[in-house]
Amino acid sequence: MQTFISVTTITAVSLMLGITNPPPDTIELTGTVRDFKERSTGSGGGDGHPDFEVYPSKGYGQYCKNIATQLGADGNPVFIGGGKKVRWQCTDANYQPICWTVYDASLGDHNIRYRNGTSTGGIESADTFNQWYNDVEGVNINIPLTLTLVRQQDGSYVFDDTDDLYYQQLGGFFPIENQGWGNPGGSPDRNFHFTFELHTEFTYNEDGSQYFQFIGDDDVWVFINGSLVIDLGGIHGATEQNIDISRLDLEDGETYTLDFFFAERHRTQSNFRFQTNLELQEADLPSGGGYD
Repeated sequence: MQTFISVTTITAVSLMLGITNPPPDTIELTGTVRDFKERSTGSGGGDGHPDFEVYPSKGYGQYCKNIATQLGADGNPVFIGGGKKVRWQCTDANYQPICWTVYDASLGDHNIRYRNGTSTGGIESADTFNQWYNDVEGVNINIPLTLTLVRQQDGSYVFDDTDDLYYQQLGGFFPIENQGWGNPGGSPDRNFHFTFELHTEFTYNEDGSQYFQFIGDDDVWVFINGSLVIDLGGIHGATEQNIDISRLDLEDGETYTLDFFFAERHRTQSNFRFQTNLELQEADLPSGGGYD
């Protein structure tokens, strides 16, 4: 005699027994790289992008507050200028670096300190910045990129260029070697001048101690639910920032966006590592406007 058990019955039994699907061993997320020419190169000797391979007016280092705290209507960061060079970052009560936007003295946080004066951190204007995350014919070349996050023993997911065999061989995070405009020459001869954007979503669990951490260079901005939660602007060495998701005004069980924006603007190093216990899923990728 044959026995038939429906998927619905199995699902109902699983729910009653509290059985859930195990978390995946890896998560693949696809974003968009845009390759740029550095300012000192190009067929005309000066037709590269002015924001790449530039020396900021206040020198290299981390800059905050050049980007608005809310995403623009097009889903991209908005350049406002008037930024400040960071002397030391905000930290939480355990001295973990956090963004100035989530600083809360009542939690024992330590406030940010800036150097004197203002600077754009090597961004020429709103017009040049708008080219970073939009397709502009003759200025950048759009290349898809998939990152594989690997589950760790503590349940978090990590992408780290130092653990990835491909990037280990290159000596850093160089995802578009000899693609796009090609490598510019110099030493080391790597394709240093590009941006990367990634659009994801996650479900908030108020009991899950959820977090997102980034360590790398150069510019990085992360927005959750459209609000800035990591601000690592500027041309700098590998720098860390963390966001404890419970600091945000989110509703348990609801789905929220996490939008990630990165730029590599200066040669010698390219470092990229993020770690999170969020089960991120891809959200719809923006078109970037397309080439005319």
